[in-house]
Amino acid sequence: MTLDVHFDHPDFLAVHKPPTIGMHQEGQNIGLVTMLSQQLGGLPLWPVHRLDKVTSGLVLIAKNADTAAALSGLFAKRQVEKYYIALSDKKPGKKQGAVIGDMQKARRGQWKLSTSKLSPAVSQFFSAGLGNGLRLFVVRPHTGKTHQIRVMLKSLGAPILGDSHYGATPADRTYLHALALRFTYQNDAFSFICQP
Repeated sequence: MTLDVHFDHPDFLAVHKPPTIGMHQEGQNIGLVTMLSQQLGGLPLWPVHRLDKVTSGLVLIAKNADTAAALSGLFAKRQVEKYYIALSDKKPGKKQGAVIGDMQKARRGQWKLSTSKLSPAVSQFFSAGLGNGLRLFVVRPHTGKTHQIRVMLKSLGAPILGDSHYGATPADRTYLHALALRFTYQNDAFSFICQP
């Protein structure tokens, strides 16, 4: 499989991650970083952030450790705008707004949203009906917690279509896609959109 390099900067790459590939090696299956390095002739690469294996879309990969640290710092300081799209075949408890709450470990590798707000996951979202019982969600997470969007939509009663880990209707994939990133690096503004 040849990975789609969406943008090639001297210091980093914006790559379209398919929904079936993990970021790192899992057993005999090589991960995105290794696959991309091999595709680019063995170029050493550093992941800046990560997407769940089931999630497709934009991911940043650094070409050196200094850039990895700088870009990871932007994510940590919430200086990267992230936008995702998701599909559900369930009607949410509310059609737009924000979901704020702490993430707690649950059973079988799942997470759940609590009402406490000590170190909360924060997500803003809008949704629209597409017909045939499908609803499109545009989500802007302000934090980067594990499974944040997946847990948020489950908490609204609208788990992401295909996300069997969180009790959704089965489908050919989990319909969550990292659509856009916007940030400033070395005084240059970058904005990427990756269509699903």
